[in-house]
Amino acid sequence: MAENNPHLPHEYDNGSPGHETGDVNVWAIGRFGVILVVVIAISLTLLVGLFKFFQAKEAETPVAVSVDPTKLFPEPRLQRTPVPDLKTIRAEEDQMLNTYGWVDPQKQLVRVPIDVAIDLLAKKGLSARPEGGAK
Repeated sequence: MAENNPHLPHEYDNGSPGHETGDVNVWAIGRFGVILVVVIAISLTLLVGLFKFFQAKEAETPVAVSVDPTKLFPEPRLQRTPVPDLKTIRAEEDQMLNTYGWVDPQKQLVRVPIDVAIDLLAKKGLSARPEGGAK
């Protein structure tokens, strides 16, 4: 063999041909394929049976069950009407921002509309920070 193939070192020449002579074990691959198909079939059968079981259980329970959420769920509960609640909150905030009102009658503190407050602040100006103030 070494004299036929000059690139093959002498220590690897065992008198065998230059290719693999054994074939693939077809019976082992065939058995694996059959077992795989059987396992898949059993799994699918069990899965279909499980779905039918759950469908039967669901059909036994009544669909329309009246539940009183105030008795069933503890505090805090979820907000039932978030959009109208948000609109109400924003309307209250707008009313506070755009109207006059008392903040503290004892201290003679009043609330003025925001546009009036901006005009007053622009005319009066902000007080400057003292020279030796906090850094």
